Amino acid sequence: MNLGGNTHQRRRMVLPIAIALVAFAAGCGEDTPPGTGGAGGTGGASAGGSAGSGTGASGGQAGSGGAAGTGGTAGSTGTGGAAGSTGTGGTAGSTGTGGAAGSAGAGTAGKAGSGGAGTAGAAGTAGAGTAGAAGSGGAGTAGAAGSGGAGTAGAAGSAGSAGSSGASGADGGTSDPRMNFFVTSDVSKTGNLGGLTGADARCQRLATAVGFGSKTWHAYLSAEAADGGPAVNARDRIGPGPYFNSKGAMLAADSAALHARNGDAELFVSEKGQKVNGQWTGSPTPNEHDVLTGSMGDGTVLAGQTCVNWTSEVMTNTAQVGHSDGLGPSMSSAPPYNSWNSSHANGGCNDTAPKGGAGRLYCFMAP
Repeated sequence: MNLGGNTHQRRRMVLPIAIALVAFAAGCGEDTPPGTGGAGGTGGASAGGSAGSGTGASGGQAGSGGAAGTGGTAGSTGTGGAAGSTGTGGTAGSTGTGGAAGSAGAGTAGKAGSGGAGTAGAAGTAGAGTAGAAGSGGAGTAGAAGSGGAGTAGAAGSAGSAGSSGASGADGGTSDPRMNFFVTSDVSKTGNLGGLTGADARCQRLATAVGFGSKTWHAYLSAEAADGGPAVNARDRIGPGPYFNSKGAMLAADSAALHARNGDAELFVSEKGQKVNGQWTGSPTPNEHDVLTGSMGDGTVLAGQTCVNWTSEVMTNTAQVGHSDGLGPSMSSAPPYNSWNSSHANGGCNDTAPKGGAGRLYCFMAP
């Protein structure tokens, strides 16, 4: 046989022989090498590639699975969403309207506007205090906080100005409004009072100083008939009663009761409510309980005992006096020491101090 003549023919002959040898080997039970696996599939983009499913060569054992496909390239990070726009702030509240003026000085602050931080309303104008009592000026109410922000507190209202003080009474207090009688707090060195007119003016001035100047006041003094004019009785120069002192205590209900009673240091007090120095227990010195009257116990004129109708400063002239405390030496309450308007004559019109005087007067509201 010529084997080198035709190459093609030789190849066709070799192939069946190779196959036969393989079949023979399989039949003899020898191990057969595994077939070559198929190439792994190419991974897709983003998602990892699926493993390649390679098939072994025909006739061999199953080929090992193809190598895992190369993972796909991770997807690019998504672009973040645009940040939300900042919310628009609330509009600031309008300024609160100032509160109306508070009574007696209490100013009320206006409320703060709603929305943003409201500005508090201006403090209310303080009212003036009521006369006679201190103005009750309350502090202004703080403005309420505006919704969305705290409002600024309103300014405190100005306190009302103090009212004018009432009439001065005992120890700086207020005299009782019923007062229509008092013993003068001032004194006179002599019996020359400027007549009845001058004495009345003295009572009016002292009454005015404690808030009772709107009424007419007379000195409790009698005067003798002179220059063609009639005599004047002290009892006729005063009102009918009842009679109240500066503390509101009643001396007597009427003129008859007044002229029937005795002196009393607790009742016969000054326009300021002060007791007059006298013979009472614990009294300061000097004794000044002799009060000029020129009268008898019933309130009529005692002739020759008026310091010449209250114009003389001569030692030989005298005036009748009463005891405001109703007491004499050693605190005696026997007559005539107990009389408030007619106890004895003084030491002389030149000096009212001897025997226990100071030139004081009784003042009554005129009839």
